[in-house]
Amino acid sequence: MSSEAIFVHTADWQIGKPFASIADNDKRSMVQRERLAAIQRIGTLAEEHNAKFVLIAGDLFDSITPTKPIVSATCKAIGDLRIPVYAIPGNHDYWSIESIWEQKFFRHEQTQLAPNFHLLKEAQPVEAPGAWIFPCPLQRRQTTTDPTTWLRNFPFADFISQNPQADEVPWIVLAHGSIQGFESSSDEEDLVASTPNQIELSRLPERFDYIALGDWHGMKQINERAYYSGTHECDRFPKGEDYQSGYSLLVKSQRRMSPVVIPQQTGKLNWHRVEFNFLNDESLIQFEQNLTDRLASRVDSDLLRLELSGMLGLNASEQLATLIETWESRLLRIKRYNWLTIAPTDQEIKELELRPDPLIAQVARRLNEMSTQKGENADLANAALRQLFQLCKS
Repeated sequence: MSSEAIFVHTADWQIGKPFASIADNDKRSMVQRERLAAIQRIGTLAEEHNAKFVLIAGDLFDSITPTKPIVSATCKAIGDLRIPVYAIPGNHDYWSIESIWEQKFFRHEQTQLAPNFHLLKEAQPVEAPGAWIFPCPLQRRQTTTDPTTWLRNFPFADFISQNPQADEVPWIVLAHGSIQGFESSSDEEDLVASTPNQIELSRLPERFDYIALGDWHGMKQINERAYYSGTHECDRFPKGEDYQSGYSLLVKSQRRMSPVVIPQQTGKLNWHRVEFNFLNDESLIQFEQNLTDRLASRVDSDLLRLELSGMLGLNASEQLATLIETWESRLLRIKRYNWLTIAPTDQEIKELELRPDPLIAQVARRLNEMSTQKGENADLANAALRQLFQLCKS
């Protein structure tokens, strides 16, 4: 009977990702540091389940030229895992003579701080504790060649002849690229996706027991043997209801048997996407409750994409602005899409028209008439009404 290999499949750490869309420097640093902290949680996961090694399916770094402090911190975090760590270059940190992988500084820090780290930059089998890894590294950011092509004509008979024990342990493909239907976007801002580094799983030989994939930042099972782990710490807003990020996969694999794959949460940050349509001013109460239920009283742990539509009166819009100001101080980021129409309610118009100053009442009536018409003048009148309302309150 073949032996069981227990390992952790992870990918797309993208250490050094700038998160430039987070304006506050301190909060941006918090998000960046959390990607390093998540490596410690992978170590805890591996230790608790007696995993023998960790696989990183590409994009350990966010670029081929991370800064020296990032390199040192990453090597220290990997060294602290205390079990072998195997990584392939991905599309962000592809191997080339100009990349960090070939820099003297990285080699020094890897030797000193992470002797357990193994970069698999060549397409050839590598023996791991209780398993064989078949790496499919990238040597450029985008390629039209399937990175797993070399496995289609691999001399398996010769390989087994030279390694008789290899057929008794699981065979693992380690690859980074796009599967049709699961192409990754270039960042958390929902830019148009491209489909380089296409992997054709249907053309892979049936000999492999597990296919560890990277590039798609959400955890996803592709078939019985192939999985995207997603990124170990969530780094973008959800792309759909089934989008799950911030996980690593605990895998139990045996030769010629279906793997047992157990998702384990290693991410800490929460990225929310909230859509809300205001039917009237009373909807503000429901909106506030929705946010409270979702975000609780946490601070510096959440990022929020807020999509607002509908209509609010002037008083209610001020209350909304105060509410959002509070959440902006608590959250790491709020990204707003605002399709709200702000217009005075009938009661607010009446209050302006009944003011003792006849000029204010007359202006309010005229602006209200203009705001009900279509076109640019209506928008200007609406804005003027809001300003008049503010002046009268002060």
